[in-house]
Amino acid sequence: MAVILKITCNNETHTKDFAKLLAHCTSNIDQALVIYLEGDLGAGKSTLARSFIQTFGFDRVKSPTYALVESYVNEKISIHHFDCYRLSDPEELEYIGIREYSAPGHIQLIEWAELGHGAIEPADMVINITGIDEARTLAITTHSNTGEQLLACVNSSH
Repeated sequence: MAVILKITCNNETHTKDFAKLLAHCTSNIDQALVIYLEGDLGAGKSTLARSFIQTFGFDRVKSPTYALVESYVNEKISIHHFDCYRLSDPEELEYIGIREYSAPGHIQLIEWAELGHGAIEPADMVINITGIDEARTLAITTHSNTGEQLLACVNSSH
C-alpha cells in the first residue's frame, strides 16, 4: 500500500478544514463509500469524523465508542460513523446489521477497522493520522476507483 497523498495540518483547525473538503468531495460520489480512519489514540480520528459529519448540517455528533455506530441521515446524505475500538469480536458488527450500511449513497467512516476484520467492507480510502501536539500528518491511500475519484477531488481542491 503506497501513500498517494500526504497532507500536513498545522493545527486542529486545518484538520477540520480538510474534513470539510473531504465531505464536499463526497457529493460527487453516488455509490457506497468506505473510509478507514487510522491512527493511535488521540491522533484526531474522531475530530476528523466529527467535522466531516458536521459539514452536512448535523450539529450534535456523538462518539460511537460505546454504541459501535452512530448514523446521521437527512435528505442529502446517509453517514455511518463506526468505532470498533471496544469490539470484542467482528461478529458483533453482523448483529447490528453492518451490511445494511453499505447501500449506494451511504458513507461509512470507520475507526479501528482492523478490529472488525472480516465483517467490514474493504476501504475505498484510508486516512492514517499521525502527529505531535496539534500538528497532524494525513497519509491518504486509495483502494478502489471510488477512492481514486474522491482523492482526485481532494487533491485538486487542496
